[in-house]
Amino acid sequence: MNLHFDEQSFRQSINRRSFLTRSAYGLGGLALATLFNPKLLAGEAAVRRGIPGAIQPLHFPQRAKRVIHLCMAGGPSHLESFDWKPKLKELHGQPFPDSLTKGQQIAQLQNAVLKARGPFVEFAKHGRSGQEISSLFPHIAGIADELCIVRSMHTEQINHDPAHAFMNSGSIIKGRPSMGSWLLYGLGAETDNLPGFVVFTTQGKAGQQPVSSRQWSAGYLPSRFQGIQFQSKGDAVHYVGNPEGVCQSTQRQVVEEVNRLNGLLADEKLDPEIQTRIAQYEMAFRMQSSVPELTDFANEPQHVLDLYGIKHTGEGTFAANCLMARRLAERGVRFIQLYHRAWDHHGDIEKNMPESARDVDQASAALVKDLKQRGMLDDTLVIWGGEFGRTPMGQGSGRDHHIKAFSIWMAGGGVKPGVTWGNTDELGYSYLEDGQDMDVHDLHATMLKLCGIDHMRLTVRYQGRDFRLTDVHGRIIEGICG
Repeated sequence: MNLHFDEQSFRQSINRRSFLTRSAYGLGGLALATLFNPKLLAGEAAVRRGIPGAIQPLHFPQRAKRVIHLCMAGGPSHLESFDWKPKLKELHGQPFPDSLTKGQQIAQLQNAVLKARGPFVEFAKHGRSGQEISSLFPHIAGIADELCIVRSMHTEQINHDPAHAFMNSGSIIKGRPSMGSWLLYGLGAETDNLPGFVVFTTQGKAGQQPVSSRQWSAGYLPSRFQGIQFQSKGDAVHYVGNPEGVCQSTQRQVVEEVNRLNGLLADEKLDPEIQTRIAQYEMAFRMQSSVPELTDFANEPQHVLDLYGIKHTGEGTFAANCLMARRLAERGVRFIQLYHRAWDHHGDIEKNMPESARDVDQASAALVKDLKQRGMLDDTLVIWGGEFGRTPMGQGSGRDHHIKAFSIWMAGGGVKPGVTWGNTDELGYSYLEDGQDMDVHDLHATMLKLCGIDHMRLTVRYQGRDFRLTDVHGRIIEGICG
């Protein structure tokens, strides 16, 4: 058989075969390389592919890329922590001035004989800034020059659960998104193998105030923005490993098939929860390798464990969670919340508050130091505080709930260091309206500003109106922004 030889067709076929062969090997090599280092191909869009931010571009220059909120659940007394009141100590045991309390909202002391209770601890000035901090917090006192202490905080809610809800969402109405969810919605995620919003809880020996999961709810935002609670002891995430007999490839096939079916449903109707489901299946699969690596402290030097006061890995303490918070921050988690349930001191405050302070003092200071030495404090905002304060009037051997004044501190993330902001009256009963008062809405507005977001323009339309974290309130406290 005499076949006609077409030289041009032959050359094209050679070129096609070479292209396909080399492309296959090249793509295979590229895939292998990205298994060793997933960031090789990860530009900004790829890194944030899991949850893109709603605010693009940002409204302000971004000072804080992430927030770590150390929540002292139960309401620590400002009068034994960061607000020294010598006049209250002088008045100890005497009738409390009726002029301050008449007509005011008091939790459990209503119609009781009110007597002044002076602070049972001493205060001293610390650092070059001369910040006044009580003897219960020697380690936090050691970082005084990094702190912005706010003494003029006040809130609207006098009972724990609604006060937590108000601190987290700016509202007591159920179904409102938490500030962590708002921040994640606005900025998006920097990681695609861990949740963008992670929560831990621990408890002290006394004053164990319950904390409900609604405090990290996404509310009417898509559920992919809600906080994910990690366990302090044991596996950080339940069922993170495959059951016996299920290999990684089988798991991958299941995930792909489920996502294919979800994709068909997504093509039929517009529902953000379907996209959430697809994204969460993928993230859960990736977390099978990322979470065990996250929780393994084996590569942490002993001096770092000593800095936090961690004696045994996996101990599930507030200290271990603080170290976990730093590791999460390193891996791109946007909002990290650590609750320590130990501050509801209606009685035996002189015994119980020192124990609660020992639980958190060293680790809170260590977190700030650790972030600073790693060059992360400049773009990480740390917030420390409770949902309200404690009365300057005694309640037996303790103090009652108090909304007119309490103290928090912040560090890093564009906050001015070594600053005390705001004042209370000479007995620590009420904030002063001196232009330095700060309520919960102001805190939210300022936090968002530091993260590059205008709280007035971070909105979501729901049930016919535009909602925002600060609702119709909130002002940016420019005086504490560096």
